[in-house]
Amino acid sequence: MTQTLVPPFTEETARAKVQAAEDAWNSCDSDRVALAYTPDSEWRNRDSFLAGREEIKAFLVAKWNKGRDYRLKKELWAFADNRIAVRFEYEWRDQDNQWWRSYGNENWEFDTDGLMQRRFASINDVPIEETERRL
Repeated sequence: MTQTLVPPFTEETARAKVQAAEDAWNSCDSDRVALAYTPDSEWRNRDSFLAGREEIKAFLVAKWNKGRDYRLKKELWAFADNRIAVRFEYEWRDQDNQWWRSYGNENWEFDTDGLMQRRFASINDVPIEETERRL
């Protein structure tokens, strides 16, 4: 049985939505990820404010060109109606081969079709040694 991942969310569908997002982001496929957002989606990612799929896609292309060996883990924090809150961490390596672990929280809001219309992310980066990697 295929579940429909549209609001209002249950715990089961919220967890499935978070897992689907994790899987998409770990693909590092900006086209695939951008399709999860409404054409006029609003984003805040750190200090970047983006509007629409095309800006999101361009942002993701630049992100994954800068950071190599990207690996992400998302965890459901809370949900209600058409909103989901997530905590996450990801690891990546920069152009100088410095490893980083980035921690953050996201607040998501979805339209009736299950596309994300708003994403607000707060993220902090911590340098790590390769031996400290866990993802």
